[in-house]
Amino acid sequence: MIRSILLALDDTQGAQSARDLAFAIAQATGAEVTAAIILDLPHAAAAEEPVPIGGGAFKERRDAARLARVEQEAAAALAACTAAAAGTRFAILRLTDAPEPALLAASAGFDLVMIGRDSTLGQEDTTDGLSPTIAGLLHHGARPLLVVPPGAAPRTDGPVLLGYDGSIPCLRAMQLYALLKPLGDAPVKVVSVGSTAGAAQAMADAAAGYLRRHGIEAEAFGSSGDHPADVLLSEAAAMHARMLVMGAYETSGLRALLLGSTTRRLLTEAPCPVFMSH
Repeated sequence: MIRSILLALDDTQGAQSARDLAFAIAQATGAEVTAAIILDLPHAAAAEEPVPIGGGAFKERRDAARLARVEQEAAAALAACTAAAAGTRFAILRLTDAPEPALLAASAGFDLVMIGRDSTLGQEDTTDGLSPTIAGLLHHGARPLLVVPPGAAPRTDGPVLLGYDGSIPCLRAMQLYALLKPLGDAPVKVVSVGSTAGAAQAMADAAAGYLRRHGIEAEAFGSSGDHPADVLLSEAAAMHARMLVMGAYETSGLRALLLGSTTRRLLTEAPCPVFMSH
């Protein structure tokens, strides 16, 4: 069962949805929430940035203004978090490094990292609505990631969708979900897409059997096809899934740099939070 959640906090809509879901999970499971504020002092202070002769005083004033703005934004996010907690206790973690290394280092002490799909964490705006920090957390992090879309209100009922293809990332995601049970014993629908419907059904049956051994009600569905993202997105919408569980697919040759096209599409288009492992 889940015991601890590291919540990446900022003022984006996705981060606010992740915050609300984190408290809903905490209230249902007893997990402890730690809200991480990313101050990103190396970026705010721009310590290594060259300045022209005589520009030192200007740089000091500019850096001081940046730091003041960062602190103000952090204070506002924490105030909103306290209001949203509605009495649920949570810890505060102030991280001074850049978002990716700061969260990677901190995540070792937690069961799950939660982040808004559009969370910028003080960095530049996203071009496709997907936080630039997510890829790094998936590829280099040791903990599962729960990515929450903007406007996703916490739900207390409904099934979970698990996309399964037998890969190592999928196996890890399924095992971690079954062990942590962030949504308790919510029923799970396992969907597999393969070269033939029979092969896909066999994969889905195996995954559903694993979940049942962990006390989770599970049904299995297999279909043939070449576009698993289409199937999963359609199924998530049709069944009003509370959560999508999946492995992080890769783009061959760009493992450390990019998310695979399937993963990126599911992250950017899924109508529900996505529980992922790499």
